[in-house]
Amino acid sequence: MTETQNLLEQLKQKFDAINQNTDTHLEGLLWSKPITYWDYIQTDALLNLQTQRTILPDEMVFIMYHQVNELLFKMILWEIKQVCHTAQPSPEFFTEKLRRISRYFDMLTTSFDIMGDGMEVAQYMKFRNTLTPASGFQSAQYRLIEFASTDLINLIDYRFRATIDRNTPYTHAFEHLYWQAAGKDHATGKKSYLILEFERKYKDHFLNFMEEYNTINLWRKFKELPLESQQNANLVAAMRHYDKTVNITWVMGHYNAAVKYIESGQGNGEATGGSDWKKYMLPKYQRRIFFPELWSEEELKTWGENV
Repeated sequence: MTETQNLLEQLKQKFDAINQNTDTHLEGLLWSKPITYWDYIQTDALLNLQTQRTILPDEMVFIMYHQVNELLFKMILWEIKQVCHTAQPSPEFFTEKLRRISRYFDMLTTSFDIMGDGMEVAQYMKFRNTLTPASGFQSAQYRLIEFASTDLINLIDYRFRATIDRNTPYTHAFEHLYWQAAGKDHATGKKSYLILEFERKYKDHFLNFMEEYNTINLWRKFKELPLESQQNANLVAAMRHYDKTVNITWVMGHYNAAVKYIESGQGNGEATGGSDWKKYMLPKYQRRIFFPELWSEEELKTWGENV
């Protein structure tokens, strides 16, 4: 049997398995166009997704930078999903996926130079007023990454953790997530427009996602591994690196970029969404940790302080 005949036989087996006529599919190839890079990547569509709200050129940098962020978040969720939906991931598979995810976050961290050094402060302080009350706070994909990474209790505001456990309704836990405080008026306790719109758009999706990943998040998958695998040095190092990269290194990169602009003296010192951005962003205040059992008592005590 020639190579061509072998391929045709494999195609026939493939289409027979789904009750399809092989000849019909082969004839279809006669009329199909060869694939091009721009069609495959959808270049034209991608490059037409940037719509400025002002005439200031550096706003285009800001838009594209955040779109790149969202694409990387999608890549991260793609890798996390593979781990969490694998029945018994091997330590090697788990480690490789975490290393990929951390590399994506490393890209996100180093890319803050684009924000920190790639825009004129004067331009940013003008076009940012047209963004109010939108905020990076409203990145739904980033919230999904958090939900898929750790037990929900590790994302609850420290003030309320003692009153919440694994049997707490998701709707109640949702109201006490650490980032809820950043979207409330501290004097009245009422939610801001920023968070009300965020919840209107995504709350139902968040609640469903929280339930889906409650027992299959990265931490749960790690704890289900045999003890020997949980002690795998490469896997533990990858878990710790991911935790630190997301909850300290990347957050501080974001914080430092924000400081340059928000505290430039050219505005009112407030975030576009009106949140208490310093307490919301600084790791030493939030002490958000995905895998607390993998850190020593001293490391937990000084989390986010030595940066």
